[in-house]
Amino acid sequence: QVQLVESGGGLVQAGGSLRLSCAASGRSFSNSVMGWFRQAPGKEREFVAAIRWRDGSTSFPDSVKGRFAISRDGAKATVYLQMNSLKPEDTAVYYCAADDRLAWSFWRAREQSAYDYWGQGTQVTVSS
Repeated sequence: QVQLVESGGGLVQAGGSLRLSCAASGRSFSNSVMGWFRQAPGKEREFVAAIRWRDGSTSFPDSVKGRFAISRDGAKATVYLQMNSLKPEDTAVYYCAADDRLAWSFWRAREQSAYDYWGQGTQVTVSS
């Protein structure tokens, strides 16, 4: 059974940092794309970051570019989202997602509908 389990969320002051983790199990994701999305109360889920496992290619929206970084650890089958210079508007539930087909169409990594597997999410709250 495929599982994506997020961890590392919490409460942080504006300007602070958090590192989220997404542990993958149940099968290999070494040929997949792993993505992070977030959803704030009353808003739609939005793309935050993606990484193509095989070559480390990354993608970010302008809203987090320069503040967030995504990385992977093959030995631990884990993807990380390092979030720096956090702002109150970064407050949301953060979700990890994975899909194999996106490895060949990485330009679609920003589309949540393109992902087959999702985690349960982890809450990030940034206080002002």
